[in-house]
Amino acid sequence: MIMDTSITGGCQCGAVRYRVESLGRSSICHCRMCQRAFGAFYAPLVIANTIEWTFGQRKLFASSNVSQRGFCGDCGTPLSLENFDDDQIEIATGTLDDPERAPPTLQINHRYACSFSDGIGGLPEPDGDAIADNDAWNAKVISHQKP
Repeated sequence: MIMDTSITGGCQCGAVRYRVESLGRSSICHCRMCQRAFGAFYAPLVIANTIEWTFGQRKLFASSNVSQRGFCGDCGTPLSLENFDDDQIEIATGTLDDPERAPPTLQINHRYACSFSDGIGGLPEPDGDAIADNDAWNAKVISHQKP
């Protein structure tokens, strides 16, 4: 049996896809630019060693004088953070087909973290009835996302 060890990913609508040779440092960044770009409390990013954009074209936005951000022009998925002064590209960890391959190992710009972000993992989970209701609701959802 041959195991597929390729590292692939893309946006939620499938308009942009990529393949990566290997992954480097995986982190979360708390800076305000990342918070806004991801619409979240922090941005999970992983260094993409030798990336090939295999389908579609990402749009690029120069978010600062040192970097640009790639995203899907169709669905808006944040895809990359790319420095101008080197060839380093970080991809949004959640866009990997298997994000479990890149657990974060470092927090960057933690001094800009939202005051509540460290406690998110400690928030209570819903009770069994709420979980069952949520599971029933999720069972009705037909995803339009592309693998």
